Amino acid sequence: MRATRVLSCLTVAAALLATCSIGSAQETLKLAIGQRGNWDTSVSELGQRAGIFKQHGLELEILYTQGGGETQQAVISGSVDIGVGAGVMGVLSAFSKGAPVRVIGAVVKGGADVFWYVKAQSPIRSLKDASGKTIAYSTTGSSSHEMASVLTRENGVQAKLVATGGPSATMTQVISDQIDIGWSAPPFGLDLLDDNKIRIVARGSDAKELEGQTVRLLITNVQALKSRKAALDRYMKAYRQTLDWMYSDPAALRLYAEFVGIPLERAQRTRDEFFPKAALDPDKVVGLDAIMPEAVSLKFIAKPVTAEQLSEMLQIPPRS
Repeated sequence: MRATRVLSCLTVAAALLATCSIGSAQETLKLAIGQRGNWDTSVSELGQRAGIFKQHGLELEILYTQGGGETQQAVISGSVDIGVGAGVMGVLSAFSKGAPVRVIGAVVKGGADVFWYVKAQSPIRSLKDASGKTIAYSTTGSSSHEMASVLTRENGVQAKLVATGGPSATMTQVISDQIDIGWSAPPFGLDLLDDNKIRIVARGSDAKELEGQTVRLLITNVQALKSRKAALDRYMKAYRQTLDWMYSDPAALRLYAEFVGIPLERAQRTRDEFFPKAALDPDKVVGLDAIMPEAVSLKFIAKPVTAEQLSEMLQIPPRS
C-alpha cells in the first residue's frame, strides 16, 4: 500500500513537472497589428487561437492599432517586438532617417482589398471628382496613406488627405459629413455596399504605380532582432504554417468569422474575392526598386535607398 502511494505521488509530481516545463517553454512576443479584423493581418490572431504558435513555443501578446503608422511607431519605440501591417513607404521613410526598424516578412502585395467610397447619394462618381474634397486614410505612413497619395496624383486631383483611423471610425466621419471620401477594407463595409448605402469610387488596385508591389510589411526593431532572433525565426515558421492552414482548413474561416463577428459567408467572400493566397507570401517583398521614385516624389524619402541599405533593412528569416 505504501509503495503504491509513493508511486502515485511520484506520478503526480512527474505530471506537474511536465506541465511546468511546457508552460515555461512558452516565450512571449509582443505584437502591434494594424486594423483588427482584416484577413491579411489576422494571421497571428488566428494562429494563436488555433494553437499553432504554441506548437512553436510562442505566446503572442497582441495590441491592435488604428493603422500602419501607429504600428510602426510601437516597433521603433521598442514597445513591441513585431509590427504587422506597416506600410512600405512609411517603413522606407523611417529606415532612411536612421530609425531602428527592420523587415522580417511581407504581409500582402497589391491593393485589391482597400477601397474608397462615398455615401450613395454623393455627387462624387470617381476620384476625378475629388478636387477640393477630403479623402481618408488610416494613419500617416500606412499603406492606405501611400495608396491615397498615389491615387490622387495619378488622377490629377488636388484633394486634402486626412488621417481618420480605422474603418469604423472613418465610416462615422463619412456618414456625419466630416469626410467626403472614406476608406475601408473587407470585411468592413461589404454589408453597406450590398445594401447600396455606399458606393466605391476607387480601389487600391487602381494605383498603377503600385500594381503587384508589396504594400504592407512585418517589421521588428534592431534590438529585438539582436536579442530575440531565435523567437522571431520561430514566429515566422508559425506564421507560414498558419497561412497554409488558413487556405486549406474550413475551420480557419469559422474561427475568422467568430473573431470578427461576421457571417461565415462574408468571411469566405473576404478571403476568396480579395486575398488570393499568393498575395500573402511572407517571403517576398516585391517592387521596392520600382516604388523608390514614387516615395521620393511623395516626400516619404529624400532620395532612393541604395541596394546595400535595402540588404540591411530586409532581414527575412529563411524557410527551413
